[in-house]
Amino acid sequence: MSAGMRHLGLGVTDIERSARFYSTWFGFDHGPRQVYPDGTVFLRNVDGFDLALHKTASGAGTLPEFFHFGFGTTAPDEVRAARSRMQDAGVEIFDEVEEPDLVSFKCTDPDGYPVELYWE
Repeated sequence: MSAGMRHLGLGVTDIERSARFYSTWFGFDHGPRQVYPDGTVFLRNVDGFDLALHKTASGAGTLPEFFHFGFGTTAPDEVRAARSRMQDAGVEIFDEVEEPDLVSFKCTDPDGYPVELYWE
């Protein structure tokens, strides 16, 4: 089988709040939203990857310690600039790494999911 990962589904407590977060910080604002009968909203990024947001009561809930998902950049300064903008906007930043071959940080989305932005 030749299949690539095409979407990620997240349970969120407020679809519009999460849609703003992922559109603002991670570019999920390409093309029209797709809304399914059950209320699930698909957002797409420039690479054609879809983020499916579905309303749930608890958002992230209890996640395994290492759980996170990440977005890669093409240059370390992109990571640094995004980190600065997000910190200024009050987004929780943690696990910052500054090494010769890796610049990264993780942030928390509105429902508590850990999201990494990195260059390596």
